Amino acid sequence: MKLLLKNMLVADHEVRYKSAVDILIEDGKITAVSENILSEADKVIDGEGKLVAAPGLVDMHVHFRDPGFTYKEDIETGAMAAKAGGVTTVCCMPNTKPTIDNPETIAYICDKAKSTGVKVHPVASITKGLSGKELCDYNELKNCGIIAISDDGRPVENAELMRQALEKSNDNGLLVISHCEDLNIINGGIINKGKVSEKLGVKGMDRASEDYITAREIALAMSCNARIHIAHVSTKGSVNIIRAAKRDGVRVTCETCPHYFTYTDDKLLMQDADYRMSPPLREEEDRAAVEQALLDGTIDCIVTDHAPHSKEDKENFLTAPNGVVGLETSLAVTLTQLYHTGKLSLDEVVKLMSKNPRKILGLENVSVKAGSTADLVLFDPDEEWTVEPEKLHSKSKNSVFKGEKLKGRVNYTITNGNIVFELNDIDR
Repeated sequence: MKLLLKNMLVADHEVRYKSAVDILIEDGKITAVSENILSEADKVIDGEGKLVAAPGLVDMHVHFRDPGFTYKEDIETGAMAAKAGGVTTVCCMPNTKPTIDNPETIAYICDKAKSTGVKVHPVASITKGLSGKELCDYNELKNCGIIAISDDGRPVENAELMRQALEKSNDNGLLVISHCEDLNIINGGIINKGKVSEKLGVKGMDRASEDYITAREIALAMSCNARIHIAHVSTKGSVNIIRAAKRDGVRVTCETCPHYFTYTDDKLLMQDADYRMSPPLREEEDRAAVEQALLDGTIDCIVTDHAPHSKEDKENFLTAPNGVVGLETSLAVTLTQLYHTGKLSLDEVVKLMSKNPRKILGLENVSVKAGSTADLVLFDPDEEWTVEPEKLHSKSKNSVFKGEKLKGRVNYTITNGNIVFELNDIDR
């Protein structure tokens, strides 16, 4: 397919164009970027100088619930949500049933993802069955195409076992991703421990649960000079620990999610389980610290931790599972909160949501320049829209941003030169 994008602005910190440009795509690659390209094409999209072309977003932390929990989400619906959010590459976490710890499950996911228009990288578990008792066969997993491992949803409780996994990562090259919450400290807590939990009379999750495991993982990584990636940072303490570790040369990277730099636990006063996730929404000092860490480079990536749950799952505030969907709102929330407030440029947003994740995962670099793979998102940074859960493409509708008016919207998503998502009147 030959695709011509006309009058596009570009957000990509690797390349600079003074004004709107045309982008020619042939056989899955960008073949030319310049003004006034005169070429026949199978399809022409005119951005009219208002659409921004950027490298396709990479979300290195999603849950597609497939296999095992497909009433919440499956690979096809998860991929549809990704495309609607401008995400062309995802890493799906291993807490499926069966766990992603064997060649058969990996093959099942990869085969099912082939036709979705999204590049799906399964993340395998650190320990067999997420049990925290025995390390997986990492050579076997890597031979299946795995690039990262995690026991996401829980930490590896045995510190020595985690150290061994980190030590082995120096040999196998797999990125180790840690869910930093000490389960003994949480001890049944369901929201952040603080004024809100006290007011509601529910058990809270102390910040120390996250801060302690964050510090532990960094100490373990230091001991064997290994890489460690800290998932979904939500506390001021974790931010400070990671910032100090980076300053000292520790090979640590980290991520956060839009809800952690947008909301506080005041949202829980409504006793709506759609605002419950793990780790939980914290207090204003934490929200501000997470935001500042994005601005100063301490936090490397913005991800979603897209975690679908059915309406029935989320009915009871006290007993509902933690997790929120986020693939379709992540770019818009980031633009609303950080770009339109003048805190980040479009290039910096793209760095956090595309460039840095690719670098951390060791994926192919994608840029808006000739020779690059044509994985692109075309978005209007100024288009306003209201999040209506019933219009989301995910099978589940548990959005923490429901009812919010956002500024910035994906109009097209392109993978390997093919248009895999186009915003239509029904979506609007």
